[in-house]
Amino acid sequence: MKTALITGITGQDGSYLAELLLEKDYEVHGLIRRSSSATRSTWRIDHLYRDPHEPDVRLFLHYADLTDPSSLTKWLNRIQPDEVYNLGSQSHVGVSFDMPEFTADTAAMGALRLLEGIRNARWPLRFYQASSSEMFGEAVEQPQTEHTSLNPRSPYAVSKAFAHWMTLQYRDAYDLFACSGILFNHESPRRGETFVSRKITRGVASILAGRADKLFLGNLDARRDWGYAPEYVEAMWRMLQQHEPEDFVIATGETHSVRDFAEKAFAFVGLDWQRYVEIDQRYFRPTEVHVLCGDATKAQRQLGWEARTRFGELVRLMLEADLQEVGLDPEQHMRLSPGQAQRT
Repeated sequence: MKTALITGITGQDGSYLAELLLEKDYEVHGLIRRSSSATRSTWRIDHLYRDPHEPDVRLFLHYADLTDPSSLTKWLNRIQPDEVYNLGSQSHVGVSFDMPEFTADTAAMGALRLLEGIRNARWPLRFYQASSSEMFGEAVEQPQTEHTSLNPRSPYAVSKAFAHWMTLQYRDAYDLFACSGILFNHESPRRGETFVSRKITRGVASILAGRADKLFLGNLDARRDWGYAPEYVEAMWRMLQQHEPEDFVIATGETHSVRDFAEKAFAFVGLDWQRYVEIDQRYFRPTEVHVLCGDATKAQRQLGWEARTRFGELVRLMLEADLQEVGLDPEQHMRLSPGQAQRT
């Protein structure tokens, strides 16, 4: 049985990765930060977590923080994992403008602290760094590949670029099995409520339930390459099963605007998005990234991975979950069948 350690296990990606690894018979350990509302912070993995005194328990949670190197070193040495997945950090681009130092401390220095702990480990292990398409910023080419120059445009993107290059540095300097997955936007019903994709689907559900009248958004023209999170964590795992460590772009190769996302979500329930969406200047960022689109050819060729869920189906999955959350039956309120959505 392999053992994996996941930072950020309570987030969207961490929860799906934990599910995947448990299905593959791993023993999974997750690092979590202490919270005064623990049940709320762990809601994405509560269905996986069992009483540690029960037999056949393979998921364990430990208190630690990416800003605290002693806690990282302690759990690395106690667990001695075969694989480490670094998914933790302050991950909201907009918030990074308000909290640049904290973002850098978790996303940039947190990765470095982990790499230092791994460099000094006395057993073989493999390291995955969650890099981000935001590192490309105002990209010099379309679409972006593993060789596209980085041009970060936010404190979050700069921090991720630091962690990305540091992962490469440690791989080359200390012969570590360390790789980065350059993941483009990936969403799901477990996406955080402040991210624009989930904000849209929750907004549509709230309007339909009579709980809201408007949905306030920022830059509608920003175009992103949106995929489905459970498929993307599979790519993370596949990277650590390779013979040699390499970096991979994970993406769908298609772009859609925020406007497209809103229009699609409202159309699913038979509403005209223009009647409900209003622009709020507070949601514009000091520096915008207009278009990001990834080329996952290398991942398809070497990992045997490709995105399967199309844009329309992704929006449908998220909206369906949010309708259920507000007490509405998706079958009664959504106009397109899954098959119709899949073709959009």
